[in-house]
Amino acid sequence: MSDTLFNAMHISAAGMSAQRTRLDIVAENIANAESTRTENGGPYRRRQVVFKSADIKPQFSQVFDSSFNGKGPQGVKVSNIAEDQRPFREVYDPGHPDADAKGMVRMPNVNSVEEMVDMQSAARSFEANVTTMEAAKRMFQKSLELLR
Repeated sequence: MSDTLFNAMHISAAGMSAQRTRLDIVAENIANAESTRTENGGPYRRRQVVFKSADIKPQFSQVFDSSFNGKGPQGVKVSNIAEDQRPFREVYDPGHPDADAKGMVRMPNVNSVEEMVDMQSAARSFEANVTTMEAAKRMFQKSLELLR
């Protein structure tokens, strides 16, 4: 029983860590929404977090693997952080230091509305993992009370 509760806590902790990374990347995207020059040259390119499932080392729950389609508990982890390959926005601003001969400035491919939606989604996912962890903690405490 305790292994199952600890697995739930590990899965929730992995989810919170992944969503925190997602929130950090969203904040970076918003902060660079107007950056027309980067170390690599050219405008900032929006970044996205890519998740993948991660095995949480099951112990006691291995007994029940067959009832879970032959797999143990699955958590999540950040696979990589990819650059969005959508084209850059072009804005007419002949006075801008990065304007080309036609007065066009290539701006980052960051959409503030999209970033805010992504931030809201990550925050809600983080909250759901916190709630799950709190529920596992309460179940663990109740189990200990029953053993007294």
